[in-house]
Amino acid sequence: MKQKMKSIRPFIGAQNFMESRSFYTDLGFEEIVLEEKLSLFKKQDIAFYLQDAYVKDWIDNTMIFVEVENVDEYWQELLDLNLTKKYNTIKLTPVRTLNWGKECFVHDPSGILWHFGEFFNH
Repeated sequence: MKQKMKSIRPFIGAQNFMESRSFYTDLGFEEIVLEEKLSLFKKQDIAFYLQDAYVKDWIDNTMIFVEVENVDEYWQELLDLNLTKKYNTIKLTPVRTLNWGKECFVHDPSGILWHFGEFFNH
């Protein structure tokens, strides 16, 4: 293929669309409403589509990895947002160090698992 790829934008679902929209806005994403039940969320070069659709098996098996510059600083920023007080269904898992790098986890209000990580070497 000769065409240059410019981005990847996964589609994820939401059990409670309004709550998930609020959650991702709190994480610092800009929401662009595309349709009544579909929004694009962007932050820097990261983007994904959030849809008002919930299929438990799909949501329970969705994971997204986002590389950040400094996962320890990102973790502190997550804590500073007090997300667990505002959203009783989310879960935060602290930074862990592995042989490839470090990562922390966020389960969004629907249960989607986000990995925020930093690689030691590329």
